[in-house]
Amino acid sequence: MKLQIWHCPSWRPLSLETGRLKPPPSSTVVLGAQWGDEGKGKVVDLLATDADVVCRCQGGNNAGHTVVVDGKEYDFHLLPSGIINSKSISLIGNGVVIHLPGLFEEGDKNEKKGLKGWEKRLIVSDRAHIVFDFHQVVDGLQETERQAQEGKNIGTTKKGIGPAYSSKASRTGLRVCDLLGDFKDFSMKFKNLVHQFQSMYPALTVDEYAERLRPMVRDGVYYMYEALHGSPKKILVEGANAALLDIDFGTYPFVTSSNCTVGGACTGLGIPPLNIGDVFGVSKAYTTRVGIGAVGELLQTRGHEVGVTTGRKRRCGWLDLVIVRYAHMINGFTAIALTKLDILDVLDEIKVGVAYKLNGKRIPHFPANMDVLHKVEVEYETFPGWKTDTSAARKWNDLPAKAQNYIRFIENHIGVPIKWVGVGKSRECMIQMF
Repeated sequence: MKLQIWHCPSWRPLSLETGRLKPPPSSTVVLGAQWGDEGKGKVVDLLATDADVVCRCQGGNNAGHTVVVDGKEYDFHLLPSGIINSKSISLIGNGVVIHLPGLFEEGDKNEKKGLKGWEKRLIVSDRAHIVFDFHQVVDGLQETERQAQEGKNIGTTKKGIGPAYSSKASRTGLRVCDLLGDFKDFSMKFKNLVHQFQSMYPALTVDEYAERLRPMVRDGVYYMYEALHGSPKKILVEGANAALLDIDFGTYPFVTSSNCTVGGACTGLGIPPLNIGDVFGVSKAYTTRVGIGAVGELLQTRGHEVGVTTGRKRRCGWLDLVIVRYAHMINGFTAIALTKLDILDVLDEIKVGVAYKLNGKRIPHFPANMDVLHKVEVEYETFPGWKTDTSAARKWNDLPAKAQNYIRFIENHIGVPIKWVGVGKSRECMIQMF
């Protein structure tokens, strides 16, 4: 008998009622387009008001998102920023590494500020890996060793994120499902994990969190599938860190230990690429982490550029469109949120980096090698400052013409529409463009 092979023209399922292809259910992803601290939490908070499920897909409590609602400032590190929305579910996905004491400390701290019922709205994937205290000790020791041997360190938050992902990659890490299983078996695996690091570390204490955690734990893969295909829900994915900190695509080795680009949403939650819809990039109207001098100090002071997690001052400089375009190449942004425009209000002129030169010639790419990157010269475009307070602007026409020109230039250079412009801390200060 001859075997007949039927070729489906699309992965999209057929509707049994009409026989027509159904559009795939999709999720919205919010990602940083620079080195982090772009204001993703504010954008997620804005979008979460209309979301059913808000997810964290990677990273750990090395990330920090600040959200201001009704004059109250909430700091989130492991909890998704959408936890503020009492009508949505928040999910910590399998791609996140969780320090359990930090998780509950964070929740309790924000509860005192007015965050009610967060434990009942939080789901934790049973496949998420656990960060132990000894991971944090190792993180600090590694930084000290780098400083001693090389005269410089990576600048990690010392939250144990890298060592925890190392345990995961070496297949000796422990997951939430292990903690909630046979605790004797868990303890034995824990001792083996400690032995791998060949040193003495603090005693095991996570057992006290097991029962408090248990009601939150679900199989994240099946939960996400039902959210997409069962009774379809509006899903919002919150990326931590940012494109230039991605372990593969960032300024290696000065990066984080996870994939904080769009692929991390798939691997960190179990969402197929087919079900990724809009991908929103978030960029400040200037750049933090790079830049020195008087302008950098002014931006640092006006923008309150201090890390939410570490308290370290951020280096500040002009907006670098080379890196934002590079981030777009990797992530495929469908729109961009431009934050902190108001910080530029007092400047007489504003520069924007548009290209890199090496040995006097433009280079068509963002260098992978850090030694090469240190040698590049940035080519700038200069714009007149608008010298006007924009913090009260609530729609496009409220912005001065020179600020509008600055925004349009960024939009045209990147080739991605700017959907929101931020001019302050609260969600009310986000101007929606379309």
